[in-house]
Amino acid sequence: MNRWKLEFTVCHRMPERSFFWKGKQFPVCARCTGIYIGYLSVFVFAFFLVYINIWVSVLLILPTITDGMTQAFCNRESNNLLRAVTGFFAGIGIMSVVAMVGQYMGKQLVLFFYNL
Repeated sequence: MNRWKLEFTVCHRMPERSFFWKGKQFPVCARCTGIYIGYLSVFVFAFFLVYINIWVSVLLILPTITDGMTQAFCNRESNNLLRAVTGFFAGIGIMSVVAMVGQYMGKQLVLFFYNL
Protein backbone atom coordinates (compact mmCIF):
# COMPACT_ATOMS: atom_id res chain seq x y z
CA MET A 1 0.00 0.00 0.00
CA ASN A 2 1.40 3.38 -1.03
CA ARG A 3 1.00 5.98 1.72
CA TRP A 4 1.62 9.65 1.25
CA LYS A 5 3.32 11.51 4.03
CA LEU A 6 3.25 15.29 4.29
CA GLU A 7 6.66 16.60 5.40
CA PHE A 8 7.99 20.08 6.01
CA THR A 9 11.76 20.12 6.20
CA VAL A 10 12.08 23.66 7.56
CA CYS A 11 10.12 22.88 10.72
CA HIS A 12 11.73 20.96 13.58
CA ARG A 13 8.45 19.06 14.32
CA MET A 14 9.38 18.43 17.93
CA PRO A 15 6.51 16.50 19.58
CA GLU A 16 6.55 18.64 22.74
CA ARG A 17 6.14 21.78 20.59
CA SER A 18 3.44 20.39 18.30
CA PHE A 19 -0.29 19.98 18.42
CA PHE A 20 -1.91 16.56 18.33
CA TRP A 21 -5.30 15.59 16.92
CA LYS A 22 -6.80 12.21 17.82
CA GLY A 23 -3.40 10.97 18.91
CA LYS A 24 -1.60 12.03 15.71
CA GLN A 25 0.99 14.78 15.63
CA PHE A 26 0.48 17.73 13.28
CA PRO A 27 2.99 17.74 10.39
CA VAL A 28 4.48 21.01 11.71
CA CYS A 29 5.05 22.56 15.14
CA ALA A 30 2.60 24.92 16.84
CA ARG A 31 4.40 28.07 15.62
CA CYS A 32 4.48 26.88 12.01
CA THR A 33 0.82 25.83 12.29
CA GLY A 34 -0.05 29.40 13.28
CA ILE A 35 2.11 30.85 10.50
CA TYR A 36 0.53 28.63 7.84
CA ILE A 37 -2.98 29.47 9.05
CA GLY A 38 -2.00 33.16 8.93
CA TYR A 39 -0.84 32.66 5.34
CA LEU A 40 -4.48 32.08 4.38
CA SER A 41 -4.97 35.84 4.81
CA VAL A 42 -3.11 36.44 1.54
CA PHE A 43 -6.42 36.53 -0.34
CA VAL A 44 -7.66 39.41 1.81
CA PHE A 45 -4.58 41.45 0.90
CA ALA A 46 -4.19 40.31 -2.71
CA PHE A 47 -7.74 41.32 -3.63
CA PHE A 48 -7.41 44.73 -1.92
CA LEU A 49 -10.00 43.93 0.74
CA VAL A 50 -7.68 45.09 3.53
CA TYR A 51 -4.50 47.13 3.53
CA ILE A 52 -1.98 47.11 6.35
CA ASN A 53 0.99 49.43 6.05
CA ILE A 54 4.53 48.08 6.23
CA TRP A 55 5.11 49.17 9.84
CA VAL A 56 2.03 47.40 11.13
CA SER A 57 3.09 44.32 9.14
CA VAL A 58 6.50 44.39 10.84
CA LEU A 59 4.83 44.82 14.23
CA LEU A 60 2.73 41.72 13.53
CA ILE A 61 5.88 39.70 12.78
CA LEU A 62 7.95 40.89 15.77
CA PRO A 63 6.18 38.89 18.53
CA THR A 64 6.99 35.54 16.93
CA ILE A 65 10.62 36.58 16.41
CA THR A 66 10.79 37.74 20.04
CA ASP A 67 9.17 34.53 21.31
CA GLY A 68 11.49 32.32 19.26
CA MET A 69 14.67 34.24 20.08
CA THR A 70 13.98 34.44 23.81
CA GLN A 71 13.33 30.70 23.82
CA ALA A 72 16.55 30.01 21.96
CA PHE A 73 18.87 32.38 23.81
CA CYS A 74 17.31 33.30 27.17
CA ASN A 75 16.52 29.89 28.67
CA ARG A 76 12.78 30.59 28.45
CA GLU A 77 10.13 28.04 27.53
CA SER A 78 7.06 29.19 25.66
CA ASN A 79 3.82 27.24 25.33
CA ASN A 80 2.07 25.95 22.24
CA LEU A 81 -0.82 28.41 22.44
CA LEU A 82 1.57 31.40 22.52
CA ARG A 83 3.61 29.90 19.68
CA ALA A 84 0.49 29.40 17.56
CA VAL A 85 -0.96 32.87 18.24
CA THR A 86 2.29 34.73 17.57
CA GLY A 87 2.83 32.54 14.51
CA PHE A 88 -0.66 33.39 13.25
CA PHE A 89 0.03 37.13 13.49
CA ALA A 90 3.41 36.64 11.82
CA GLY A 91 1.72 34.79 8.96
CA ILE A 92 -0.68 37.71 8.48
CA GLY A 93 2.19 40.22 8.57
CA ILE A 94 4.24 38.20 6.09
CA MET A 95 1.32 37.87 3.68
CA SER A 96 0.67 41.61 3.93
CA VAL A 97 4.27 42.26 2.87
CA VAL A 98 4.06 39.65 0.11
CA ALA A 99 0.90 41.31 -1.21
CA MET A 100 2.59 44.74 -1.14
CA VAL A 101 5.57 43.43 -3.09
CA GLY A 102 3.31 41.63 -5.57
CA GLN A 103 1.17 44.71 -6.12
CA TYR A 104 4.26 46.88 -6.61
CA MET A 105 5.74 44.44 -9.11
CA GLY A 106 2.42 44.23 -10.94
CA LYS A 107 2.24 48.02 -11.24
CA GLN A 108 5.82 48.16 -12.49
CA LEU A 109 5.06 45.55 -15.16
CA VAL A 110 1.97 47.43 -16.29
CA LEU A 111 3.98 50.67 -16.53
CA PHE A 112 6.80 48.91 -18.38
CA PHE A 113 4.51 47.41 -21.02
CA TYR A 114 2.42 50.60 -21.26
CA ASN A 115 5.56 52.63 -22.08
CA LEU A 116 6.79 50.26 -24.82
